[in-house]
Amino acid sequence: MDRFPNAANVDFHSPLDLSKAAAAVLDAEGNISGWGASAQRLLGHPPEDVLGKPAGRLLAAAPGQRLSALCRTHKPRSTVLDLSCRDGRTLRAAVTFSPLEHLGVAATVVVAAELEALRGWEAQLAMLQGMATESTVGLTIFDTDMRVVWGNVSTDLELAGIAQYIGRPASDLFPEGEFISRHHPPDEDQIMEHVMTTGEPIMGMHYRGRAPADPVREHVWSCSYHRLVDARGELLGLFEESLDITERYRAQERLSLLVRAGKRIGASLDVRRTAAELADVAVPQLADEVLVDLPPAVIEGRQPPTGSAPGHSLLRMHGRTPEEFRTSPVSYPPSSPQAQSLATGRLVVDAAPPEAPVEERPAASHSCLFVPLLTRNTVLGLATFRRSSNPDPFGPEEQTLAVELAERAAVGIDNARRYTSQHAAALVLQRSLLPQHLPEQSAVDVAYRYLPADSRVGVGGDWFDLIPLSGARVGLTVGDVVGHGMHAAATMGRLRATVRTLALLDLDPAELLTRLDGLVAQDSEPHANDGLSDEALGVTCLYAIYNPVNGRCSWASAGHPPPIVADANGSVALSALAPGPPLGLGGLPYENVDLNLSSGSVVAFFTDGVVEDRRTDIDSGIDRLAHVLTWQRCPLEELCDRALSARPPGPQADDATLLLVRTRRLDADRVADLELPPDPAMVAHARTVAEQQLEAWGLSELAFTAELVVSELVTNSIRYATGPVVLRLIKDRSLLCEVSDNAHTAPHLRRARRDDEGGRGLFLVAQMSQRWGTRYTSAGKTIWAELAIP
Repeated sequence: MDRFPNAANVDFHSPLDLSKAAAAVLDAEGNISGWGASAQRLLGHPPEDVLGKPAGRLLAAAPGQRLSALCRTHKPRSTVLDLSCRDGRTLRAAVTFSPLEHLGVAATVVVAAELEALRGWEAQLAMLQGMATESTVGLTIFDTDMRVVWGNVSTDLELAGIAQYIGRPASDLFPEGEFISRHHPPDEDQIMEHVMTTGEPIMGMHYRGRAPADPVREHVWSCSYHRLVDARGELLGLFEESLDITERYRAQERLSLLVRAGKRIGASLDVRRTAAELADVAVPQLADEVLVDLPPAVIEGRQPPTGSAPGHSLLRMHGRTPEEFRTSPVSYPPSSPQAQSLATGRLVVDAAPPEAPVEERPAASHSCLFVPLLTRNTVLGLATFRRSSNPDPFGPEEQTLAVELAERAAVGIDNARRYTSQHAAALVLQRSLLPQHLPEQSAVDVAYRYLPADSRVGVGGDWFDLIPLSGARVGLTVGDVVGHGMHAAATMGRLRATVRTLALLDLDPAELLTRLDGLVAQDSEPHANDGLSDEALGVTCLYAIYNPVNGRCSWASAGHPPPIVADANGSVALSALAPGPPLGLGGLPYENVDLNLSSGSVVAFFTDGVVEDRRTDIDSGIDRLAHVLTWQRCPLEELCDRALSARPPGPQADDATLLLVRTRRLDADRVADLELPPDPAMVAHARTVAEQQLEAWGLSELAFTAELVVSELVTNSIRYATGPVVLRLIKDRSLLCEVSDNAHTAPHLRRARRDDEGGRGLFLVAQMSQRWGTRYTSAGKTIWAELAIP
């Protein structure tokens, strides 16, 4: 289908052309002696009505002497006359009178055409003339061999004279230019061949190059190509339209660059990455090179220094990936444009900075912009936009664009600086709330690792702890507060302290988690409308107690992954009991899980950051950790490294905490048990047995103190118990004295009056021991005291 169905109606022949105009012949007296068919079509009169009759009869107005004068003219004359048509209409026509006297015949040829049609043709002719002489659109005609035939004035000005290119191929016009539109073949010869072959015009191709009339400045044109054919449809060649859209194109590029800058600059919350993002956005569209100089304080997340000399003690950012990041010191003299820009907080334009070191200044540097990185009235550093291969100087619009990019980068750098500062503070807070070192215990060997999440995610709420308990037992805990930041770290510290406090009450794991659950639920109620309660509901915790006397480990979980146990033979077991609900839900029970562990077993306590990431599920992570534990004979430190190095590479979205415990069993000769009937006379027997046992352990120096403590504890139990009393002595890092009975009454420490006969026993125990206390069991209670071994 023809793309231009009305093109056949466009006719550039003059209405006065003999092939179209009405023609007649007048004799010397002004009578019509010849009447053509075209005259009949124009006015409607047949020849028999007008031949031999005066031509004045065809005029709508009185002829006067005007018609006679036109007939007697010796040269062609044109005028406008009103002619009468056969149907009664009056036709305003353009009429030309041409004498034939030079042929020896006294006659005049009259050619007429409708005036309106003539004016339309003249307008078309004026339009064509304007396009050829005044239009800013370049028009170039090529023949079938794609050689230059003609160019209008605009093309002549761009080429600094079209005459020198007549007959030359199109490739000679802009030898170093290129098409930057990619929706058609980028080669101009291929485009022309396609247009002449198919007749399909190609429009709106963007072409970039340097015009011969302006070889220094790069231009962009919008080019269109159309086929040329004659009236018979024969191919004549093609013509090219080209419009210089340099300013519009650059404005669009600047707008797209700002859009890209808004999406990319400052998205990383990392000072060095933000500097690299500024360079990525601005090169090569705005500059050939972008350099960013920052004070060390800004890179480290601190406030930029004030009062120092501008240009001193700056670090230049290098590299666009974390592996490439490095810095190099740079300093600018006070008289340099860089120092001037830093001091005034304004853009400075410099063609070739003479103060820059030779190795830092490209030999072909044409123009430089020094733009301060300014935000909140504080200068954070300096951005240098440099052009070397591009000889065009930075124009006013480009300078404004550079300032806009620098402002965006300054905001991103300041945000990254503040984030770095807050992240460092949160990390310090979190590390200060975690145990700095775990106390050595006879019950277990321990090793631990804590790895914070990727810095872009923030500090999390992981915690772990080892708590010495009575009877040589040890409490082990690991937990996780959902979320990141200062609030998560503070919540973690508060919960860790609460767990330690409850653990020192000698509560079993399920009871401890029940009380902790109530406290978390109670704390979250006042903050129901401040957005913090959701985080409180995202607290998980696991608490375990290991007893080295019998090798029993009891644990309970509040939404936390259960521990993985590798026994001394290397076999790995996973708990079949599902964890209880996370802390803060309230009202749901927790259950104890009891395990009998052989000496040398390895127990792994961990948070989900060790076994879970965005690329794999938690089951795969648990299998990976379990496989590492099959190497349980390795040192615990090595096992920790193996476990964490087995995680998938790349940034981690959550903190990873791993606590490995290798269990020990106390030898039987380090534990002595004595069951006594509830008879006061048995107190002396208990003292005697204690003295003998201490002598066997080589602790005779503690005999007096130990006998006194044993006497008071046994006496107190026999007084209130209704069944047997059990005395246990344990030789550990200290001497442990425990007395168990079936009573549930709690002993109280009180100050006895001078005339009281009793009430001084527990006071003496408290004074003679390092620490003492009571723990309750399902069968009763145990009163215990620890004596330091000299």
